[in-house]
Amino acid sequence: MITAIVDYNSGNLRSAEKSFQRMAAEVNGGDIIVTADPDKVRAADRVVLPGVGAFADCRRELGAIDGLFGAIEEKVKAGNPFMGICVGMQMMATWGREHGNHKGFDWIKGEVTALTPSDPALKIPHMGWNELTQTPEHPVFEGIAKGDHIYFVHSYHLVPENRSDVVATCDYGGDIIAAVGRDNIIGTQFHPEKSQSTGLRLIGNFLQWAP
Repeated sequence: MITAIVDYNSGNLRSAEKSFQRMAAEVNGGDIIVTADPDKVRAADRVVLPGVGAFADCRRELGAIDGLFGAIEEKVKAGNPFMGICVGMQMMATWGREHGNHKGFDWIKGEVTALTPSDPALKIPHMGWNELTQTPEHPVFEGIAKGDHIYFVHSYHLVPENRSDVVATCDYGGDIIAAVGRDNIIGTQFHPEKSQSTGLRLIGNFLQWAP
C-alpha cells in the first residue's frame, strides 16, 4: 500500500512525512511517498493533501503542475481514502474567499471565510493548542475524545453548508469546524502532525481506514 503526500511547493513537508512514516511502521500502513508527480498520485492507494498559507496560493500551485489537480480528483472519485490538512482541508470546499474568490474541489459544499471570533481579545491567526468540543463516531477519530487537544495555525476556516459534513469542532470565540468529511474523504483544519499523541492516533487511523 502506498500513501502519497502531495508536494505542490507549499513548504516544508518533513514533519508530515515523518509522522506518517512513523505511524505506517506502527500499523503496517505501507509506504509513504512525497510527490508532485500526477502519475505517482494516481498509482497511490491513499492521498494526503497538506497545506500552509493562503487558499489562493494553494489553488494556483496545484494548477501550475500539469495534471496534478485532476489526478487528486480522480483518486477521490475512484473511492480512495483522502485526507486534507489545514489549507488542504479548505481546498475540499466549493469556494475560498481569501484574496479573491477561488474555486476548490467542491467535495464539501461551503466556503472558506475569515475567522471572526465573537471575543475581540482573541487574536488572529488562531494559533496554538485548542480542545475538541465535538467528536462523532468516525473511524479516523477512533480513540480521540472530546477535550483532547490539537494544534491550529489559521486565519480562515471552512463553513460547510451541510452540518452532516462536520466531523469535529472546537471553540474559538464561537464554533469552529475542526474536521469535515463524508464517504472516502476527511479533512482537518488542525495539523495532526503537530498534535502529538492525538494527531499520531488520527494518522494511524487514516492509514487503516477502509471507507
